[in-house]
Amino acid sequence: MTIAAAQAQQVGDKLAGRVALVTGGTRGIGAAICASLLAQGAHVAAGYSSDAERAARFAAEQDGELTVHRGNVSVPDDCRRTLTEVIDTHGRLDILVNNAGIAVDRLVADLTDSDWDRVLAVNLSGAFHMAKAALPHMVARGSGRIINVSSIVAQMGNIGQANYAASKAGMLGLTKALAREAAHLVAANGTLTPDSIGLTVNAVTPGLVATEMLDAVPAKVLDRMVDHIPMRRIGRPEDIARVVHFLAADAASYVTGQVWAVNGGMDM
Repeated sequence: MTIAAAQAQQVGDKLAGRVALVTGGTRGIGAAICASLLAQGAHVAAGYSSDAERAARFAAEQDGELTVHRGNVSVPDDCRRTLTEVIDTHGRLDILVNNAGIAVDRLVADLTDSDWDRVLAVNLSGAFHMAKAALPHMVARGSGRIINVSSIVAQMGNIGQANYAASKAGMLGLTKALAREAAHLVAANGTLTPDSIGLTVNAVTPGLVATEMLDAVPAKVLDRMVDHIPMRRIGRPEDIARVVHFLAADAASYVTGQVWAVNGGMDM
């Protein structure tokens, strides 16, 4: 089966009636996640931090119900406002995908205080503040899905990415702590039963993926990287999106606190 055929098979109704918010949802991996969730019948809210024109164009290109919401995940008040805005617009929130992220790559000796703080504020604190804002709504309803998009760099490290690696590694610890708390809170609320879909929290760690972040990498460097990937190719955003929509589905109710590597075997 070709990759194109496999992608065509993902259209369905696994998420019919569900509402999802994807931060950083108008480009790269986030855009692919939005499209995948839409293809499964979800109503999707895509978060973005700048370029309103691009966000509006992205929304117009989608099949299905998608709205766009501007905010800066590094600002706690913006996180709370955006969550409220999405719930007011769609009536509920079932799925939160913390995908927004930035990279400021320099050797440790050259990293400024600002370089460190900015990356941690967006990648790690942003995921925390969004999840904190979403949890009360999900706990009250007794169900939900929180999916954090981390990185292979969290597990392997990388030269020139100490700040990025630390922020993405922090997301893994955050995922496991939130997964335990979420299950505990829903159980205490009396809505966790053997037949419920529960409130789960998981993480995905993409490897090398064809997004705008790779545009500045020389072709020869990319070729060397691909040589270290058993599947002998760079990942596609859709590769990540399919795992996210699986974790978002009701059928994944027994999967929580887990880290899903999607990297072509790069970390073996």
